[in-house]
Amino acid sequence: MSKPFSVPVTVRGYETDVQGHLNQAVYLNYAEHARWSLLHAARISQSALVGSGVGPVALETTIRYKRELLAGDEVEVTCAFEWDGGKTFRIEQSVLKADGTVAAEITAVGGILDLEKRRLVADPAEVFKKLASDPGLFGL
Repeated sequence: MSKPFSVPVTVRGYETDVQGHLNQAVYLNYAEHARWSLLHAARISQSALVGSGVGPVALETTIRYKRELLAGDEVEVTCAFEWDGGKTFRIEQSVLKADGTVAAEITAVGGILDLEKRRLVADPAEVFKKLASDPGLFGL
């Protein structure tokens, strides 16, 4: 597993529910933001992916809520890739409060879709190695 990449996020008031907690769906947005921020840090743009005829796909996502988040809370959203050598990979993410407390754990299974064949590519790690300026960000 790669060392987690992380991005800071501030919980905004409009993202909260009637109890004042961060809305459950927003955790997915935070996780997606961290993943695209990682791609950006590795200098992989959406246009580079499409230009290579591929695109990332989410196949499964699980969220475990641990502690509440409220408007104004400052959090870090981590992102670490795990590779098993197959067509898919796992992404382990945490939403960490300022004191290090885990507010949520997010596990995703993803793949890289061949946009022409509409099938997963055989080796998604090779796609990231080819396109990334720093494959180490992906644990490669």
